[in-house]
Amino acid sequence: MRKAVRALKRAIDVAGSAVGLALVLPLFAPIAVAIKLDSKGPVFFRQKRAGQLRHGPNGFEWDEFYIVKFRTMGVDAEAKTGAVLAQKNDPRVTRVGGFLRKTRLDELPQFWNVLKGDMSLVGPRPERPELLGNLASAIPFFEERTRGLKPGLTGLAQISLGYSGNVADDHEGAEVLKGLANPFDIDEADGAVADDMRNKLLFDLAYAAALEDVWSYIRMETSILVKTPLIMLMSKGH
Repeated sequence: MRKAVRALKRAIDVAGSAVGLALVLPLFAPIAVAIKLDSKGPVFFRQKRAGQLRHGPNGFEWDEFYIVKFRTMGVDAEAKTGAVLAQKNDPRVTRVGGFLRKTRLDELPQFWNVLKGDMSLVGPRPERPELLGNLASAIPFFEERTRGLKPGLTGLAQISLGYSGNVADDHEGAEVLKGLANPFDIDEADGAVADDMRNKLLFDLAYAAALEDVWSYIRMETSILVKTPLIMLMSKGH
């Protein structure tokens, strides 16, 4: 990423997250009440996530930070399974949690993460560090998605795909993307999480490529920031 793009991106992050927090704070109270009425447990949920990939003393390694979200699952949802990726129609998600995910309202507290500098307004979705090793082993170049780039509150993958990375039937690239999934027609591989994550990677790398030029970055960033509220209003998060 060019220095000019990096400086401009951080300026947009600070201004955008500050304004964003001011605008969405009135929504926090009704969302909190709905969560408490729907299920027992805290309103907010903190979880360790992997941030920017850097070159450290032991080779390449990810920064780590705690993401803040509205809770969308029951308490101790992973007590029996351990760390697993969220899936489409995930049975661990509460009724209110399903609505929050579909509208992306569960992500609103992350404006604080952006303001702090853990995240950017736009970038790849932050994944859990305990799952990244397996994902990087199963999907070539998966770790490249955050090389020198902070994860984002929204992003090209987030506005183009479902919550888990699944492809909607009416997506303009559905035929191509679905053609990349399970190319050998192995029954046990249908619906594999790796296929959804590979879809995300394609969009994340396309976004990263746009950051090599100031004007292409501005066009890409503006497009994503404008489309994100529309995606939320149309409840297109699957």
